[in-house]
Amino acid sequence: KIVGDWTERFRDLLLPPSNQDSEILPFIQSRKYPKLYIDGPFGSPFEESLNYEVSLCVAGGIGVTPFASILNTLLDDWKPYKLRRLYFIWVCRDIQSFRWFADLLCMLHNKFWKENRPDYVNIQLYLSQTDGIQKIIGEKYQALNSRLFIGRPRWKLLFDEIAKCNRGKTVGVFCCGPNSISKTLHKLSNQNNPYGTRFEYNKESFS
Repeated sequence: KIVGDWTERFRDLLLPPSNQDSEILPFIQSRKYPKLYIDGPFGSPFEESLNYEVSLCVAGGIGVTPFASILNTLLDDWKPYKLRRLYFIWVCRDIQSFRWFADLLCMLHNKFWKENRPDYVNIQLYLSQTDGIQKIIGEKYQALNSRLFIGRPRWKLLFDEIAKCNRGKTVGVFCCGPNSISKTLHKLSNQNNPYGTRFEYNKESFS
């Protein structure tokens, strides 16, 4: 299964490095390969997160995978999109899962700090197991250390905070994870708040 920026991955799988093109290309052209048909790419509901001024993206465990392309898009260039504030919440069980995505999150965080937009992305990471947590407290992931929490998010307080900070705006809510989290977010999105903030719930499930 190929996720994220699949075009680059297909290129790396099927074509040699650029410095070898001149030597290997004639060899490739002389051989007969089976035809490869690529169907897609298909749009994801998560792509709509770029069309809100404010978006809340929540991932549970491996549910973080579909967000990779969105975060990479922002890393390349965020300016063409409507999105101006992203709340990214990731709830995972162990430290190994965290390491898989930490580099991308650090790059994203550092990018917006360098561009003097520290409020563009709000990252919160939650771990339910503490084994090995001391190993990540270091220089490499320093940008994320203060955004790492033990336990689970207090969803009601989170929604209240987002509503208060984005008065009168419409917030897109996107979730990929366990049904328990999805149901909680859906319920909170439908509740009224005293700040005039509207939450629009979106959902994506693995097929």
